Amino acid sequence: MSQQSRKPADRSPEKKGAEKKAAEKKESARARLDTPVERHRTLMRRPSLDSDAFGLFAEQFARFMGTARFLVYMTLFVLAWVLWNTLVPAHLRFDPYAFIFLTLMLSLQASYAAPLILLAQNRQEMRDKVVAERDRQANTRAHADMEFLAREMAALRMAVGEVATRDYVRSELRTLLSEIEERFPAADEAEEPDLVEGE
Repeated sequence: MSQQSRKPADRSPEKKGAEKKAAEKKESARARLDTPVERHRTLMRRPSLDSDAFGLFAEQFARFMGTARFLVYMTLFVLAWVLWNTLVPAHLRFDPYAFIFLTLMLSLQASYAAPLILLAQNRQEMRDKVVAERDRQANTRAHADMEFLAREMAALRMAVGEVATRDYVRSELRTLLSEIEERFPAADEAEEPDLVEGE
């Protein structure tokens, strides 16, 4: 009994907080409408397929079907089929003139090719969305950087406009010198005799 009474006291507050967060997360996942509810089937297990490997196969298949080599192979196959079933003796023919079996084979090939091509297109569309989102983010960053640089350039122009240039300082000094000379002409004349006496 003493061990059982100790167990609840041994749990640290961190563990309690982590358990509480896990329970809240589980309940919030259940409450969301966009999260599918997991249902376990006990009668039959679903086959597990590697979606990336299957998607890669679909892309390779769709890429091959779009080549001239595939068209040549299909043309040769159909020509061989038709020629065999029209030119060989009747007892060796396996598909008479209406070529129903050939039509069935081509329909079967088309029924498998269409979903594989759509799967390849969907994967390409997802890749394009990711690339477009990256481009959009890069453009947004570049736009923000350009706006920042434009603001900085404007601030620099304003700051440079307020900074005194060398020519401006020279002209101000000349003006001040001329004002000093106008105000104190006697001092300049008094200094001149002292200079003469010193010589």
